[in-house]
Amino acid sequence: MTITTATIRRSTHGFTDVQDITEDLSRCLSESGVQNGLLTVFVPGSTAGVTTIEFEPGVVEDLRQAFERLIPQSIRYGHDARWGDGNGFAHVRASLLGPSVTIPFRKRSLLLGTWQQVVLVDFDNRPREREAVVQILGS
Repeated sequence: MTITTATIRRSTHGFTDVQDITEDLSRCLSESGVQNGLLTVFVPGSTAGVTTIEFEPGVVEDLRQAFERLIPQSIRYGHDARWGDGNGFAHVRASLLGPSVTIPFRKRSLLLGTWQQVVLVDFDNRPREREAVVQILGS
């Protein structure tokens, strides 16, 4: 059994910026030398998350609009009242989405569906330099 760890770095724009990181994950997997197992991607921080979607403009916009309907930027958040940084919505959105995804792989190939990509979503209210931790477990 082997465990390897890698890092992906991305510049994001915030405000539900959705970025496809599937190729980055495939590269990490290829460089790991591990043939079969599980890959987990985790984004540290409390204003970003990771999920899978079909990464095409229509679905990306649908996802952004869904978050705005569920957790609007324009309402009062206790976090904003306490800290004054205006990103209470980002914290709530990220907690709903979650910080990680685990994907099985075989023969160094992620076992994703035909139209399924892995995306990092930055909800913060400003551009950020994001780092995602990739951990690969297998043989």
